[in-house]
Amino acid sequence: MQNSISKYFTWSKAIFVALILTSSGIQFVSAQTLTETKAAVGTTTTWGKVDGISVVGLVQGPSAAVADLQIACVFEYTEGDIFNPPALPAELNGMVHLDEALKGIITEVRKKGQFKGYALETLLITPPKGSLASKKLLLIGLGDRNSFDAGLMKKVGSVAMREALRLNVKTVSFASDIKDAGIDSPTALVAENVVLGAFDAYRTQSYLDSRHLSEKINLQKLILLAGPSFFNVAGGGIKEAITKLNTP
Repeated sequence: MQNSISKYFTWSKAIFVALILTSSGIQFVSAQTLTETKAAVGTTTTWGKVDGISVVGLVQGPSAAVADLQIACVFEYTEGDIFNPPALPAELNGMVHLDEALKGIITEVRKKGQFKGYALETLLITPPKGSLASKKLLLIGLGDRNSFDAGLMKKVGSVAMREALRLNVKTVSFASDIKDAGIDSPTALVAENVVLGAFDAYRTQSYLDSRHLSEKINLQKLILLAGPSFFNVAGGGIKEAITKLNTP
């Protein structure tokens, strides 16, 4: 796995983005975007807490982020979609590295139609020891890339949180991988929507817990992955969501 991680970050002026998606207007990544670098790989910030859960930003790829559960998102399958333009080149593409670390299983199940990537569809994978930094990987579908809307990310955030709580994990890392697909998006809004949706689901389960209708919740940390050029912008959206969630 170390060789794959090293290869993934052997670039000086490029980006990796995991929390950047598209709005109703789909745009492709510009050359300028690909040459901006604002935060070093490994940069981490605790943007705040909601209901005692730390909400953390991290500049890292999903194959290298350490967590009990790693979540990544994919569109409905089209031939070679994570490998060919407008997708980012392999050395910058987090989904490619996930696929490579798992010896092509993500592409295989998508190509065979075993995981279609329909909006909110999920697939849980237990990676072989040493292949990923996380203990488990959950894929969440985003549907048709041509009709994608950032509003969907509230629902994606809710699904992500519900699955994390069902698995009773302590740490969960979330990566959208949409910039890898070559699609631009309103960074702050998408980040905000993910957090809002996640804690909407968390609070529902927490209420059930208070009524003794749920197992004890052990979640301590929600990690949101972002690329170097978008770390602070995503952080702005995350902080906006935290403020809303913490306002009576």
